[in-house]
Amino acid sequence: MSTRVHSVRFYVGIFAALLVLTVLTTSVAEIDLGAFNSPVAMLIAAAKATLVALFFMHLRWSGYRMRFAAIAGLLWLSLMFAFVLADVATRHIPEQPVGWNEAAASAARAPLK
Repeated sequence: MSTRVHSVRFYVGIFAALLVLTVLTTSVAEIDLGAFNSPVAMLIAAAKATLVALFFMHLRWSGYRMRFAAIAGLLWLSLMFAFVLADVATRHIPEQPVGWNEAAASAARAPLK
């Protein structure tokens, strides 16, 4: 497999784009966008991850097997997140019984036998 050699200027350009996106992330965090704060931050993070994967990990110039492995890893990660979020969303957390804090505090003060 042949490797592509790029100039330092190319990688500095990608690094500069990542820095601009990082500054954009922090700037958007200071602005109140309401419900859109998280989606905008996730879009910027996805753009940064795409730049890193395509250029620093050389996925842009790699073969189809490497691209398949990267996409399969992302799909597996999203599947794991989906299962964890489904588990957390369906858990029943019961209300704390009335007087529970007082009973626990008095039990902690009681002498051991």
